Amino acid sequence: MGLKNGWKNLPLKEVCTVFADGDWIETKDQSPSGIRLIQTGNVGAGLFKNREGKARFISEQTFRRLKCTEILPGDCLVSRLPDPVGRACLLPNIGERMITAVDCTIVRPKNNILLPKFLNYYACSSKYLSEVEKKCTGATRKRISRKNLGLVPIPIPPLPEQKRIVGILDKAFAEIDRSIANSQSSLTQISKLIASVLEREFQKALQFGSSPVGELADHCLGKMLDRRKNQGTPKMYLRNINVRWFEFDLSDLLEMRFKDDEFDRYSAKKGDVLVCEGGYPGRCAIWTSDEPIYFQKALHRVRFHNPLHAKWFMYFMFYCDQAGLLRRKFTGAGIQHFTGKALKVFEVPIIADDQMKRSLSLIEELFTESSRLIESHGRKIQTHNELKQAFMEEHFSKGAES
Repeated sequence: MGLKNGWKNLPLKEVCTVFADGDWIETKDQSPSGIRLIQTGNVGAGLFKNREGKARFISEQTFRRLKCTEILPGDCLVSRLPDPVGRACLLPNIGERMITAVDCTIVRPKNNILLPKFLNYYACSSKYLSEVEKKCTGATRKRISRKNLGLVPIPIPPLPEQKRIVGILDKAFAEIDRSIANSQSSLTQISKLIASVLEREFQKALQFGSSPVGELADHCLGKMLDRRKNQGTPKMYLRNINVRWFEFDLSDLLEMRFKDDEFDRYSAKKGDVLVCEGGYPGRCAIWTSDEPIYFQKALHRVRFHNPLHAKWFMYFMFYCDQAGLLRRKFTGAGIQHFTGKALKVFEVPIIADDQMKRSLSLIEELFTESSRLIESHGRKIQTHNELKQAFMEEHFSKGAES
């Protein structure tokens, strides 16, 4: 495939006046204020994420001592780390002096060859991301070196054609982005509605008192994975990664050896709640299959004396998680855990069964309708993003000649 209409393919590094990695800034080099450190988390796919609450800085003295490279509004920053590798954004004027981290590459295009905005649009295209992926290294965590990034081919039409394409994409994307923003706003409102209803129902229930899980249910942790000591027959088992909110992901179940006399101790049956002890502490779902399943130590099995309490507990856990109340029960400074001891004394609001049934009916109706709306808006967002890719594919491939 060749090129026509004055288009040409050039390696990224050849169309820049600056093509360099950011600076190696350690925690000890940082300051409460000063020159802003822009990190990979600030680099979105085609847009800059300010994230002021997580801003990092270095002092002027450190800037000079480390001989840092100042980045400027209009520079293009490329993240060499996922996700995805190679995503890029244009740096806006945020009213502060800035540097960037070593895992970001500073790209300052030659203004007589390449428009920054044209490059920014192209860096969002599937063609560009595919070219980047070909040059990535790393078996588990993909990344691209600056050298390989510099070899990524960029299709470059004449400047008037670049301006024309940018103008078309600006107009089209403005409309599409407005639609995406409307859908995202609707999703936010749905989340707020769910939070409001859950708070109302559970705060009302708490007025009638509460009981610890230890009095309402029997609970235990699963079996520890130890390939050298475990004996018996290989069986599928649940890990904390398999437990999502309200459901299970059974796409990647693993096997562990269990002896016949361990079935009662380490299996969950229909109606049991499985709660994450680690990973995402507190996340839980109810096992609804008629077939029992084994579970490992990273999970609590909670078997309520009153089956009605299982759903009530699951939704209450979700409410506490979303409201930020659950994390107060965790232990561990780094990796956090929801221990058996904490679970035993965890207080759950308890009301009469008929009241609980009415409240659960309201909550489940809300979640059913919310799931329908979330799925609908999710499809709209996906369709709009596909439309953006189609626009880019159409205009960035116009220079190609079969």
